[in-house]
Amino acid sequence: MSFLYIFRTAFLVAKRSKAWYNTGVKYLGVDYGDKRVGIAVSYSGILAEGLTVLQPRSMRDAVDRVAGLCTADTERIIVGLPLNMDGSEGDRASKTRAFGRVLEKVSGVAVEYFDERLTSIEADGRMIADGLRRDKRKAIIDKVAAQIILQAYLDCNKKQGE
Repeated sequence: MSFLYIFRTAFLVAKRSKAWYNTGVKYLGVDYGDKRVGIAVSYSGILAEGLTVLQPRSMRDAVDRVAGLCTADTERIIVGLPLNMDGSEGDRASKTRAFGRVLEKVSGVAVEYFDERLTSIEADGRMIADGLRRDKRKAIIDKVAAQIILQAYLDCNKKQGE
């Protein structure tokens, strides 16, 4: 038997167990936009994975839907903050901070902001390298950007904790 077969079998068995489904989301990563909101999660606090892309009708709809993804185990929500290239905050950053303030009140979970400069470009580059067509990239780019934001946050905090 190959290592890959054993690994995949063990993964599928673990996925079917009740413990898999009872594991709460420790960190939630959000790439907020007016039309689409990318969501990523980390169950362990070590590795981020893209979850979904929401298409909310309004900011309040986005807040409610993101807050609904939080579990009792959720420690923090990481929201990507779109800073200008010189590090200053523009209109988009103001909207994102307003979203984060409301999200924190509704969810009861602490919200932190993390620099998201160039994450969409990095996400697009990764998907091009993987050979995804433009239409498929557009559908998931926000999810991949949220994953990049959350993973960068986790890596940054891991380095600070060492």
